[in-house]
Amino acid sequence: MLFSSLVFIFFYLPLLIFFYYIFKKRSIKNLILLTFSLFFYSWGEPIYLFLMLLSISSNYLIAIFLDKHRSNFNKHMMLLAVAFNVGFLFYFKYFNFFITNINNIFSLKIEFNEVMLPIGISFYTFQILSYVIDVYRKKVEPQKNILNLAMYVSLFPQLIAGPIVRYETVENEIVNRSENLDDFLAGFKRFIIGLGKKVLIANNMALIADTIMSNDISRMSSLWLWIGIVAYSFQIFFDFSGYSDMAIGLGKMFGFNFLENFNYPYIAKNITDFWRRWHISLSTWFRDYLYIPMGGNKVSQFKWYRNIFVVWLITGLWHGASWNFVIWGLYFGTILILEKYFIIKILQLIPNFFSHFYSIILIIIGWVIFRLEDMSLVFTYLKGMFFINKNESLYFYMENLNITNSFIYFIPAIILSTPLIKNIIDKNKENQFFILLYNTSLIFIFLMCIAKLLTSSYNPFIYFRF
Repeated sequence: MLFSSLVFIFFYLPLLIFFYYIFKKRSIKNLILLTFSLFFYSWGEPIYLFLMLLSISSNYLIAIFLDKHRSNFNKHMMLLAVAFNVGFLFYFKYFNFFITNINNIFSLKIEFNEVMLPIGISFYTFQILSYVIDVYRKKVEPQKNILNLAMYVSLFPQLIAGPIVRYETVENEIVNRSENLDDFLAGFKRFIIGLGKKVLIANNMALIADTIMSNDISRMSSLWLWIGIVAYSFQIFFDFSGYSDMAIGLGKMFGFNFLENFNYPYIAKNITDFWRRWHISLSTWFRDYLYIPMGGNKVSQFKWYRNIFVVWLITGLWHGASWNFVIWGLYFGTILILEKYFIIKILQLIPNFFSHFYSIILIIIGWVIFRLEDMSLVFTYLKGMFFINKNESLYFYMENLNITNSFIYFIPAIILSTPLIKNIIDKNKENQFFILLYNTSLIFIFLMCIAKLLTSSYNPFIYFRF
């Protein structure tokens, strides 16, 4: 079930709000949230609900054991806990990829049944892992109520596409949060903003990107190739940041305060800065649970670069079981190493425009690798972008007039990729007329989204696959 679906907006969410707010007792509210969250997850693939419950119950027992038996033996238990969770993720996300490559590399014919990928497994596995590790590190107390732990892991706003919410962020709010009308309305407004990003901008960018990138790339003009990948760059940003906005807003409606997941990444002046702004919950997760435990930058220069390389190899794999994701991760890992070695020093000496241009070009190249699983197509696409040709430009335009209506959405995509609107809102938050205009605009955006959802079934969501 998508947040940007009529079923969610007019059936699931109103029912949840009704049952949640008619009770005052916290334990009942948590039970309602848990029940609705499990229903939300099982909507598309009920069988995978049992896998998530198995993961929750296993880690519930592991965390309690780690807390009670703090000894040298406990380190081995912690390693087994990590191996269990990583193995769980490996089997369901990477088994097919692993066996297929073993067969190809060694010319074998190992027969296997393909394993289906459960929705959101990467997100909830990382949340559970962070909880268990933090219990081991004594950063948090183990949750003694398994229903509360299950609610934390399965909480529907962040379940299938993040942000990755750490237990320490919501530990107190699980039993001590408070709800009020102001927070509820603020959360609903944030939800509308995210819905607008997803339905009005991301979906229109997706139409352009999918139409162009599903055609014969080798016969496409440079202009159309650039339009296609720029549209995809906006699609993936507004798709994911819009979903994060909706998740943060929904959390606030029920008393939870999730951390921000995006901070205008396309205004970054270098790639290091970009990854401080993009998918913040994932970047900080890898920093705290992989990069720093490996030594971070408190080691020799060689080991420091090795640590960055390993983290980005795994970051690429986290996004998908395909070689293009591996190469995408190594691509950014290499750039980050080069930036730390000398590029940042150069960028600090040149005007901001050029450093920004440098970042955008490298980000766009990265999205080409990310979008196209076939590496031969990646090279063809990049060659077509940077070696100008005029192949069939007019022919393609005439054959795909339907996408030209979506071009107008490049304007709000560009504007909303910057903090311009946010700054205007912050400067006028005490202006009553401006607040009225702002709230009216949100109502208009909401109605536009509903009209779009009623008239179109095109509603792709990139991060479902992760």
